[in-house]
Amino acid sequence: MKRLFLIVMVALTAASCGNEKRQPELLDPAAFADTLEGKPVALYTLKNGGLTLQVTNFGARVASIWAPDRKGNYDNIVVGRASLDDYVHPAGERFLGACVGPVANRLADAKFSIGDETYLTPANENGITTLHGGYKGLDNVVWDVKAVDESSILLSYLHEDGQEGFPGNLSIEMRYELTPSAEFRITYKAVTDKPTPVNITNHPFFNLSGEGSGSIEDCIMTINASQYIPIDEHSIPLGGTASVEGTPFDFREPHAIGERIDEENVQLRNARGYDHNWCLDRKGDGLEQACTVYDPASGRFLEVLTDQIGLQFYSGNFFDGNDVGSNGKPLIFRSSLALETQYFPDSPNHPEYPSVLLNPGETYTHECIYRFSTKK
Repeated sequence: MKRLFLIVMVALTAASCGNEKRQPELLDPAAFADTLEGKPVALYTLKNGGLTLQVTNFGARVASIWAPDRKGNYDNIVVGRASLDDYVHPAGERFLGACVGPVANRLADAKFSIGDETYLTPANENGITTLHGGYKGLDNVVWDVKAVDESSILLSYLHEDGQEGFPGNLSIEMRYELTPSAEFRITYKAVTDKPTPVNITNHPFFNLSGEGSGSIEDCIMTINASQYIPIDEHSIPLGGTASVEGTPFDFREPHAIGERIDEENVQLRNARGYDHNWCLDRKGDGLEQACTVYDPASGRFLEVLTDQIGLQFYSGNFFDGNDVGSNGKPLIFRSSLALETQYFPDSPNHPEYPSVLLNPGETYTHECIYRFSTKK
């Protein structure tokens, strides 16, 4: 009888263990605790709506987002680093999870003009263009933590007059918040004391199957845009916009990311895939859906909402497996994607695009929501 009882208990224990859901395995805050530029750096953990997000105030970087799949198992669905030192001295991609700016994306010939005055900015990409604010952009500085609670953090930074060639003391506030509706909400506000271009965005790299889980090419995407911006071989806009009709850039109906990504197309060839700005078909000035991504493997579904006019979709074309994420897995070709809400790239050098010039007395605002759910 005792033998039968033991057999039953072992079977019940095994069944119970088999039903356990995979839970978040958070990054170690001790690996991020340090002082840089005379300012304290730390790792903060936010929770709400079934999501857990970790952020460090170095570059306001999202280091992890833990979200459940259709079976209730949790995975970290963004690419990050395991320690502060890995962010400060990256082996590969510099912008993982960071806030970027003050002018995100690229500036042609590393310069721009305001009126009759030309400003020179660092040519930190291929010695030709300024990418994401230069060498000391918003991703490469320590932000001040103004307030933090269980589900939100308020960060601020003063981008000083002349920093990386940009005029004006630009005072920035940015809030990260997790909502009860499983949303990661980002709100930006900035003011300046001199006319200066401002186009700030965020740069999380998503893999909805989990960090280091392989290609994102099977994910199903929609983008609410009938126009996009063609680029040259240096990813600089050619000027104007082009219709997505009849091209691999038409995501107005759902398509797998990899369905057309290797077609013979000069634009795909210039970027080695997708790394373009879509001009969103907006109806008003408030929050509107810009994009959706569905991962059939995990069931995770991502919606991107914004009040901005553009969306930069980057399909991870320059990862080559020589770099690793926070879990030690290699970051292979097209194993993550970025969805950056923004104004149009290189706008200061293209008068045909909506202006990104911020003047004294004005306030720059920007809101973006990444909303998570699952499908069967």
